[in-house]
This record gives sequence, C-alpha cells and structure tokens, in this order.
Amino acid sequence: MSKTTISEASALDNEETGSLYETARQQFSRAATVMELDDSVRSILEQPKNEVIVNFPVRMDDGRHLMFRGYRIQHNNILGPYKGGMRYHPDVNLDEVKALAAWMTFKSALAGIPFGGGKGGISCRPWELSSEEQMRLTRRFTHSLGTNIGPDYDIPAPDVGTNAQHMVWMMDTYLNSVNAHDRNRGRAVVTGKTLTCGGSEGRDKATGQGVCFAVEFWAQARGLTVSNLTIAIQGFGNVGCFAARIASAMGAKVVAIQDHTGAVANPSGIDVEALKAHSDKTGGLGGFDAADDIDAEAFWATECDAMIPAAIENQLTSARARRLQTKVVVEGANGPTTIRAEQVLKERDIEIIPDILANGGGVIVSFFEWIQNRNCERWEVKLIDRRLRRMMMRSWALVTEAAEQHDCDSRTAAYIVALQRLQDAYAERGIFP
Repeated sequence: MSKTTISEASALDNEETGSLYETARQQFSRAATVMELDDSVRSILEQPKNEVIVNFPVRMDDGRHLMFRGYRIQHNNILGPYKGGMRYHPDVNLDEVKALAAWMTFKSALAGIPFGGGKGGISCRPWELSSEEQMRLTRRFTHSLGTNIGPDYDIPAPDVGTNAQHMVWMMDTYLNSVNAHDRNRGRAVVTGKTLTCGGSEGRDKATGQGVCFAVEFWAQARGLTVSNLTIAIQGFGNVGCFAARIASAMGAKVVAIQDHTGAVANPSGIDVEALKAHSDKTGGLGGFDAADDIDAEAFWATECDAMIPAAIENQLTSARARRLQTKVVVEGANGPTTIRAEQVLKERDIEIIPDILANGGGVIVSFFEWIQNRNCERWEVKLIDRRLRRMMMRSWALVTEAAEQHDCDSRTAAYIVALQRLQDAYAERGIFP
C-alpha cells in the first residue's frame, strides 16, 4: 500500500470522530483545487491568523474559585472585522473552534458582507452554573480577552450555550473598559444582544429563518412549494425551534423532531408551538401527547422531503446517512455532516444545502445589527426579513451558477464563490510588505 493510500485510509478511519478542523480543511481544499486558487492565498487561508487562549479564575456561589479556559480564534479579516459566536460547552477545544472560525470566514464571504471569520468559547457546563456564575464567567472572560475584541476588530455573537443575556454582559464589560467617549459606538462590539440593549429585530430567529429560505429556494428550483414538503429536524434549540416554527407557518409538515432529550414523530404533522410548550414545561420532547416517542436513531430513517440537522457538528455520520429517506439535507448546524457521510449522500443522490449557505442568516442579520448600532438606527422586522431573503437569494444564485460552471456539488460551489471573493481582495490589496 502506498503512502498516499495509507494516509487516505487513516483519514477515513478518523474523520467521523477525529479532527473537525481537518473536515473544514478538506472541504476548503476540494474547492481550492477545483477553482485553482492562488497558492499564496491558499496557504494563508489554511490556518487562522491568531489563536488566543486565556485561563482565568471565576468565583463560584459557594466562594470557591475555579479555573476556566477560553478561546478566541481569528481566522481571517481581509474582508472586514473578525466575526463569529461564543460557545459555552464542555467539548469546546482548540481544534473545534479553529474549524468554526474558518467556516465563518467562508460564510461571511459567501454572503457578501464586510466581515471576516472568528469563533470563541469556554470549555464549561453552563447548565450546571447559576445565572450569577455565568455572569461572572462571561465578564471575566471578556476582561481576559481585552483588546482582542472590538467593534472594528472582532465582533462576538451567541452560539451553543450562550444567548442574548451573555452578549449584554460581554458588551457591558467591554464598554466599562473603554474611553467614555467611545461607549455608544462600542455597543457594536457584540451582536445578538437583547432589544433593550441594542439588539436587532429578527436576530433571534435569523438562522432558522435563513434555513427556511434555503428550503424555499430549493423547492422553487424543483417546481415545488414549501407547503408541499415534509420536514424532519434534528435539534430543538434556537435554530431548530425557529426553523420548525417558520417552516410550519409556511405550510410545511414537520413530521419528526429530535434533540438530546429524545425524539418524536407524527406523519400527519407536529404542532410545533404545542411541542415547544411541552418541552419548556417538562424539559424534554418525550411524552408529548400529540406525537409518538421514537428511538433517537430511528429518527434518521424518517421519511421526509428535507432533513435539517440543526444541532451541533458531526451528527450526520455515514451510518446515519445510509438510513436517510429524504431528498435533501439542509445544514442548519455548522459542520453536521462528516466527510464519509457526504460521500454516502452523493452515492445515494441525496442533495446537500451546505452550512455556509443554509445557516448564513445568523451572520447576515448580525451584520444588520452592527449597522444599526453604528448608525443609531432601529429597523423593522419586515425590512430585515426582506433584506435577508434578498441577500440569501443572491448567494443561492451564485452558488447555482458556480456549480454549473465547475460541474461540482453545492458545497464545493459555495466555497468557490467565497474563495473567489477572498482571492480578489488579496489580489487587489496585495500582501504587506
């Protein structure tokens, strides 16, 4: 066996449980090869510009001080300030955050907005921390990051395990560390804030809204409407819940939902609002009267038109890909599909709407929030939805065109659109000195 074959076999053995950054690198490399990306640009984009790691103590409610490790990875800022979420989860690590930061670079570039890519987080179990402990954790983390974030430099947002309240704490801590004359402008240091503290209408539903727009564009391209579709959704957090709500409002039939607490199905359609009320009351999906409890793995075999993985990365493995009974996978989460699973989907002629296109609504509306903060404006949600749809439709058209031009899959096409914009910026600006 040649060295190349050994390396390829090793990558296949490890990809579904191994390096998430390797998954991101392979996706990037495939597109870079197809479009013949300039070697200098390719080498720049293969690694993040900055990797910030901070270790800091936080006082617990019982008086103890515990040490936490936080990350902020700044992948690229040739198109604008670094942009990306802050994740609180025990699985947060350098490899994961590097991958997520890279995806943000390509997602922003594909959307055509003046942001780069970054990502951060803390390795912790937020559900085991009180509100006061989470506040102290967030404030101390923000203080430790210091000038590594800023409204013109690096702009965090909510992600898994964080929400608008965390962003308000982060903003307030940052504002109390800058000159008093800069404090109003400094509100734009984070997006995804509460409306009271400078957030944007529509930001909470933006990612789920964007996912539903992607489903709509896919359906239209095939002579269908969303109201004709059956949908299954993995994840019932912010993205999954809003995707389910919005899809239902558009007339789609949500036939199965799964999260970390269990899975439920109803071929006649799930009442999403009733399920949300049940989940809020009981802490899980199981036991919902208007749907059947199903096995978590059986969920992946749900017969549907569109499967939306909207939880965390690496959920759609090759084994699960073989069980799917769907026409299209719409990636509501970042990196939900492993490399091997994608190969299985291709063999089975199941389409993929890639994450950097499908879930781009979050960063686009974050951009809208940033503009509103900078201009001291407040936009109505109808305007935001209209502008979001227009921008995502433009991206969809460019990806479709690139796929036809290069005779490639949609993920590779989406990367090509993003990489072309990045390459053009480097060609016009040059590399200093």
